[in-house]
Amino acid sequence: MRSYRELFRTPEFTPLFLTCSVQVAAQTVAGLGLATLVFRRTGSPLLSSLALFGPSLVQLLGAATLLSAADRLPPRAALAGMAFFFAVGGAATAVPGLPVGAVFAILFAQGLVGSVAGGVRYGLLGEILPRGGYLLGRSVMNMAVGACQIAGFAAGGLLVSLLSPGGTVLTGAALHLAAALLARTGLSRRAPRATGRASAAETWRTNRRLWSSRARRRVYVALWVPNGLIVGCESLFVPYDPERAGLLFACGALGMLAGDTIVGRFLPGGLRGRLAAPLQALLAAPFLLFALDPALPWALAAVTVSAVGYGASLLYQERLLALVPDELSGHALGLHTSGMLALQGLSAVLAGAVGQYASPRTAMVALAVASLAVTLTLALTQGPSNGPRPSPRTVRRRTA
Repeated sequence: MRSYRELFRTPEFTPLFLTCSVQVAAQTVAGLGLATLVFRRTGSPLLSSLALFGPSLVQLLGAATLLSAADRLPPRAALAGMAFFFAVGGAATAVPGLPVGAVFAILFAQGLVGSVAGGVRYGLLGEILPRGGYLLGRSVMNMAVGACQIAGFAAGGLLVSLLSPGGTVLTGAALHLAAALLARTGLSRRAPRATGRASAAETWRTNRRLWSSRARRRVYVALWVPNGLIVGCESLFVPYDPERAGLLFACGALGMLAGDTIVGRFLPGGLRGRLAAPLQALLAAPFLLFALDPALPWALAAVTVSAVGYGASLLYQERLLALVPDELSGHALGLHTSGMLALQGLSAVLAGAVGQYASPRTAMVALAVASLAVTLTLALTQGPSNGPRPSPRTVRRRTA
């Protein structure tokens, strides 16, 4: 499968694509609204960052206890149910006068539920697409994330100005409800991908099995840490420039869209193994410009160029696909997604703490330096082969 036309002609891909796109837009709009709401109430960069990325931090707990459910739930019912849960939770956080502690309790519950969502969603993608189509399909899904974040942050910034942060959060909740309806009406009923009972013990056993391979460990670290640190930089856009945070987020989403398009559709197979580390270095390097307190046009350019580097995650995912046995499909992908989001949450906490006691731009530069250090260490210790470089033919029907 090499063309977008083939991809969208595949049965059920379009409904899944639309469901995920609407959910991304919902999360983006609601997240920006909630971060602004919390910042206005508390004046705290740390709490503002946690409001935007706190649910990602909770994914670490979910990945350790709930992830085995990703292959053991009927995909359609799980996707629709989780979107409905986010709609109800989002509406609750917009209740006037709700204590900040209650807001974070709701975000905690959403993070636990979200820890299973990635495995369900992308495990289903592996079932829907034919052999060899996963990388193109995943790149298109990532492109949709970028496009929906551009639209979501732009719309969110406008809604915060025209309505209120609470009204923006309610708009996100309505979008979550639309995603639930899309999943329920557009996807076919399917049996779970695995049998047996989901449990914390089963989650731990499968996590240990995945983590037992040194090659998989290196890929997971590459997927989680450098990117997560840069998301920590992005979590400070609201305290860095409250009036233009939506514009900064939108430029980041535009860069991510460009990177995923180039890597997923146009990058020759022979270059994929060699460009993963340079792209991750590109992800961090432009944030060093914030040490100079750049004018807005330069800040926007730096954020846009940086986000092109997120395309490296597609290359590492392709490498992971060749290392994961078929029976661990949804779980392996869920571990990648949950670990990635958890590192993003941890980085947001770290960035918020540094930003509160130093300054937002100081925290951005510090995390960018740390991201570059991890990328360089992984590249230097990997060896000349730069790891396996699987071709699309190695992508099995049910891989994560």
